[in-house]
Amino acid sequence: MFAQHRSTISLVALIIANLVPLFGVLRLDWDVGSIVVLYWAENLVIGFYTVIKLLQAAGVKGLFLVLFFIIHYGGFCGVHGFFVLGLTGFGGDSPEIIPDADWPGPLVFPQILLSVARQVLAAAPDALLWAVAALLLSHGVSFLLNYLGTREYRQQTANTIMTAPYKRIVVLHIAIIAGGFLVISLGSPVGLLIALVALKIAMDIMLHRRSHREHLDSEDAATQTSQP
Repeated sequence: MFAQHRSTISLVALIIANLVPLFGVLRLDWDVGSIVVLYWAENLVIGFYTVIKLLQAAGVKGLFLVLFFIIHYGGFCGVHGFFVLGLTGFGGDSPEIIPDADWPGPLVFPQILLSVARQVLAAAPDALLWAVAALLLSHGVSFLLNYLGTREYRQQTANTIMTAPYKRIVVLHIAIIAGGFLVISLGSPVGLLIALVALKIAMDIMLHRRSHREHLDSEDAATQTSQP
């Protein structure tokens, strides 16, 4: 029961953070570019907490895994962000994937991410940065209450921790980018922008429940087993 309450609190925090884009659409005239870029930035937030989870799971021995994850996931998000900028026109019509590829070897992948992130920061209004901060806080609540508070880390290996962000991106961003194409093609009407935000909230609720269901089920099974 206590684990379920913690999961509910973290879900409420996630929904509240996801209502910030709705305010942006209704009161700040955000377009589809601002919304999709914000959702792309959330991937970086998730990557940040994934690094913490890897360090917690593997300790100092996990530094190699952390480095591998930063290079691989950083490059993945960097290329993804480049296509998001090109799709939405956020920050200009001609985004640069990487101006000067001078980092050695695989480090070019985090360099791509930094290049895209700089372009996003240069074009992002302050309100968009506050929205990213809200998502950082909401995922932090989930990390503290669920991952640490209910000891979800006991059921997760380093491999499952590393692959979880990719699964979320595939499920969520295919829908978001498809919706973004539709909104752009129809001239970004406010109604469709609101629908895009609603789609993101609905999918976040689904993904949140799915990610914590296994732990809650195991807790329930353990409680029933311990009862006389």
